[in-house]
Amino acid sequence: MIRIIRQLDEWLAKAESGLLVILIFLMVFFSFGQALLRNFLNTGFLWTDIFLRQLVLWVGFLGASLAVRNRRHISIDVLTHFIPSRFKPILNILIGFLSGLITVFLSYAAWKFVEFEMESPTTLFFDIPAWIFQTILPFSFAVISLRYFLRVYDESVKFWNAR
Repeated sequence: MIRIIRQLDEWLAKAESGLLVILIFLMVFFSFGQALLRNFLNTGFLWTDIFLRQLVLWVGFLGASLAVRNRRHISIDVLTHFIPSRFKPILNILIGFLSGLITVFLSYAAWKFVEFEMESPTTLFFDIPAWIFQTILPFSFAVISLRYFLRVYDESVKFWNAR
């Protein structure tokens, strides 16, 4: 079972990385194009700024998910400097578990937010509903929680095998 979850995580990481490349390309392309249109032709597209804001949201959440996978996320490790080294694995397991649990709750809350937005007639541009762009929220939090729980599993196995 854990092998299947790891394969899913590997596939998700590749998909996220590919999507990040595309989104960043689109951000540069539309930003540069909009700047050229505004500066040289005194015109531009009204929807571009709104679209770019949504892309920033997606890039941020996909990047956060990959950062957790690669253990490159922001962490506060003050406590690890004050506890004995023999307790650090237990602390890492506890922190990983709590982080996974918190992101499960955040994923649920984000999904409820998207459901609420689905009932709303809010559109961003070209009559595209706002909730479509907001689906990145529950998805990313769910993937982040999966990755934290994978880390807890790895740390637990390593801890028990060391004993």
